[in-house]
Amino acid sequence: MDIVVLDGGTTNPGDLSWAPLEALGRVTVYDSTPADCVVKRARDAEALIVNRIVLNRAVLDALPKLRYIGTLATGYNTIDVRAEREEGVTASNVPLYCVKTVAQLTFALLLALCCRVEHLSAVTRSGGWNDAVEATHTTAPILELSGKTLGILGFGNIGRAVAQLGLALGMRVLVHSRTQRALPTGCTWCSFETLFETADVVSLHCPLTDETRGIVGASVLARMKPTALLINTARGALVDENALADALNSGRLAGAGLDVMAEEPPRADHPLLTAKNCLITPHIAWASREARLRLIDAVAGNLRAFLAGQPVNVVS
Repeated sequence: MDIVVLDGGTTNPGDLSWAPLEALGRVTVYDSTPADCVVKRARDAEALIVNRIVLNRAVLDALPKLRYIGTLATGYNTIDVRAEREEGVTASNVPLYCVKTVAQLTFALLLALCCRVEHLSAVTRSGGWNDAVEATHTTAPILELSGKTLGILGFGNIGRAVAQLGLALGMRVLVHSRTQRALPTGCTWCSFETLFETADVVSLHCPLTDETRGIVGASVLARMKPTALLINTARGALVDENALADALNSGRLAGAGLDVMAEEPPRADHPLLTAKNCLITPHIAWASREARLRLIDAVAGNLRAFLAGQPVNVVS
């Protein structure tokens, strides 16, 4: 089988091995592929492995040998799944490889905001510790999370992992999700409005759909406590980013920690890049070495199952 990885550079920049895939066929790996080179590079592929490459109907129509698409990700919004089905192509994603590492980065952002890590490190490095031994904690007050309310929007596997971390820190956990499931002890279901009005921290873990796009807009941000923090490690387009920048700069919201943005990378003049008390990481919550190892193994496992006639994690 001819297997082509069109944009494998983010998953494996050279520190891992593609051996699990190489055991299944002839593998060609590209770190990245410009849009105008996708068809040329994929023309002879029976299996395509992609991360963020757009596979629309026009591209799929130009790939008559293609039988299988494997995503190097959980999301698959870049694939025209209707066209894929009509072309007789099977596509699989990897749903669970980065649950723990995304939850960890969620709290890394939250704790950095609460403990003012970036600011206090800069003060210390510049000699400010010597200049203001007694005043440092008043210029950058630290927030204790124990006893505070964590609101989680979306309660899939990552939302559950975040809830567990919040409970371990002594937080009260409120949950709002499209589907209600059994909750861990210490968690409580609530309405969308109650979550945003009550929580000291809101963490977003719902998928991006037509219904959730821009769900955290100006009116929702206005419901939040002025002392509240917003964390987004899900999808950037869940948030109205201009409204968020306005809320931060006007003091209507205390801070935000973001690993995702609506446009990635953001334009140089994006308002959140200069917004007050806003931490931004470059969509790396998924990217621990451990998670990337699991990802490559799972992608190979998905393809192996397809070749055995028993496809798994099929998207549609």
